[in-house]
Amino acid sequence: MIATALSRLTLTDFRSYARADLVLDGRPVYLVGPNGAGKTNLLEAVSLFTPGRGLRGASLAEVGRRLPGESVGRAWAVSAIVSASGDETQLGTGVAEPGAARRTVRIAGETTPPGRLADHLRQVWLTPAQDRLFLEGASERRRFFDRLVFAAIPRHAAHAQAYEKSQRERMRLLTDETQAPDAAWLDALEARLAEAGSLMAEARATTLAALQAEIDGRGERPFPQARLSLTGEWEQMAAAGAEIADIEAKLARALAAARPRDTAAGRALIGPHRGDLAVIHAEKDRPAAECSTGEQKALILNLVLAQAARLARSESSPSPILLLDEVAAHLDARRRGALFDEIEALGLQAFLTGTDDHLFEGLAGRAQGFRVEGAELSAL
Repeated sequence: MIATALSRLTLTDFRSYARADLVLDGRPVYLVGPNGAGKTNLLEAVSLFTPGRGLRGASLAEVGRRLPGESVGRAWAVSAIVSASGDETQLGTGVAEPGAARRTVRIAGETTPPGRLADHLRQVWLTPAQDRLFLEGASERRRFFDRLVFAAIPRHAAHAQAYEKSQRERMRLLTDETQAPDAAWLDALEARLAEAGSLMAEARATTLAALQAEIDGRGERPFPQARLSLTGEWEQMAAAGAEIADIEAKLARALAAARPRDTAAGRALIGPHRGDLAVIHAEKDRPAAECSTGEQKALILNLVLAQAARLARSESSPSPILLLDEVAAHLDARRRGALFDEIEALGLQAFLTGTDDHLFEGLAGRAQGFRVEGAELSAL
């Protein structure tokens, strides 16, 4: 395992913080304070050391600090020193001026594409927004699962981005009422869609199989066991052992055949963007959506921990950092203790938030604690 942890985190004009500087020792970190104090803002800052918009999915303008009366967020920056098996690397991201369309990413002082961040940090997170994961539409579950896939297979994000871009262009052609779509251009777009879509399906199927094996092998634990499956046709083909080339060819044919139907519907009705993650509470043999709120939270947490455990054993990639926002408050004392024990046993740095000190009594002496209030930090 390439042991990875943040040893310093610095924020400038980010969300509620004019300036914040956390010096860390590699142990788990818990942040305590009232609602609205700025705890989640710190987790969001860490989450931006991945490609994409971070754990809130916010725009660049949203994360810049704004004083009363200011309508546009300020230029902002987040930097971190990452320690990996004794070596330190400085990461930075931000925008140099308000309203910038893209953020800059720097690694060791050199400007670099955001995708390179995965060479230094892998992250898995769980937020209150995911509490209704099993009750919301399939798109939320796909987004959650794709984050787990990306933590293990970073190229999955590029394939998903390429797929979405080609799909938008294809639908623009199909729904353009001013002219008939160019068949050759549609063929080319559908070829791109099929290529990216087959790779997405293969990555999802591979990750799901590995997660199920991890969950099955973890034995008796306070967290409920889960049976996982992917409902999408293309993921199921990959899970059954189909070659990527065969999935790609079949998807390309299906997209061509679906043109009239997609045109009439005004949206794409076939492809890996239509699949879903199904989770069954194994002991009760019941879909997660029919379980209690506490059981649903524990099922989701078990998926996150299973993926973290897998990544922690990897010999060629950074160990993951866990971002767990308001998770402890939803767990009983037994499961809360089991969570802390597992984080410590895996040797991972985790960032946890909560409103009450007593939630983190089980971490006394084995984690760093900070009180957050009014965007000010003080060590506990």
